[in-house]
Amino acid sequence: MTRFKSPHSWYMLEKDAPAALVLRVAAFLQERESYGVAASARFLKRDRQDRIWVREKRNGIAGLIIQSKGTLFPVFNGISPLFLKEFLVCGLQNLGFYTIQGIRRDVELLEQVFALGEVWSSNSIDYDLMVLDREPARVQSCFPGLILRYAEPEDQEELFHLQAAYEQEEVIPQGRVFNPAVCRLSLEHIMNHEYLLLAQGKSKILGKINTNAVSFSRYQIGGVYVLPDYRGLGIASFMAAAFVRDLRTTGSGLTLFVKKQNPAAREVYLRIGFSVLEDYRISYYAGRVFNA
Repeated sequence: MTRFKSPHSWYMLEKDAPAALVLRVAAFLQERESYGVAASARFLKRDRQDRIWVREKRNGIAGLIIQSKGTLFPVFNGISPLFLKEFLVCGLQNLGFYTIQGIRRDVELLEQVFALGEVWSSNSIDYDLMVLDREPARVQSCFPGLILRYAEPEDQEELFHLQAAYEQEEVIPQGRVFNPAVCRLSLEHIMNHEYLLLAQGKSKILGKINTNAVSFSRYQIGGVYVLPDYRGLGIASFMAAAFVRDLRTTGSGLTLFVKKQNPAAREVYLRIGFSVLEDYRISYYAGRVFNA
């Protein structure tokens, strides 16, 4: 376990950390799981490249920051900005990241501290974070002959075109360039490690929806996409309701986030039974390396 200046300062949670400490960090995340599914998922699946910094206070954990694959996931508990300034001057070097992701108030705190070091985000996107912890509403299909089925390996090439369109329309921020190779890797990961439901017409796949994170007791849903020519026909509602109903059979809660500028998608999720819990934010940085 790597410690810094004092027992109450930031420390890095190592893979071989004492079990009692790991359990305390896990409990901290579980208490905030409804809005921290992505952070919890990284904690549960962390590999040697991932890093987790924890800040203690007298009565428990003040907050933590998870770094995984170029993204920082802050999860705070009334943390002081002074603690965050300390995070950047406690001997930390070469903090490389591209994005910060989490509930808006936590991301904003970290953004403010980075700005003191003249590190600013190039773009921020705000979302409604939505949750569902009950049985979803049933939605009937209005599209003749629509079939819902889970993805098979032979769907990969056709799905690549949907995944590419989804990333270019919903994921890649302004000023960034779409990378087909990265898109293929992302799709391979989803097909190998997540649930991926397809809406198929007579001759082609019309839409898709998948999980993109699994935490202690919740699934996070993402990757929802319907081909433009087939929107407004109820496909997204029917597909999402069926997917949510399947996932709820495990007893797990569900989380997703939807852009505030996308009221049509928000209405789909509200109709199914989701409710808005928090403001969520993803902030993008230009491949920034912060040298403390």
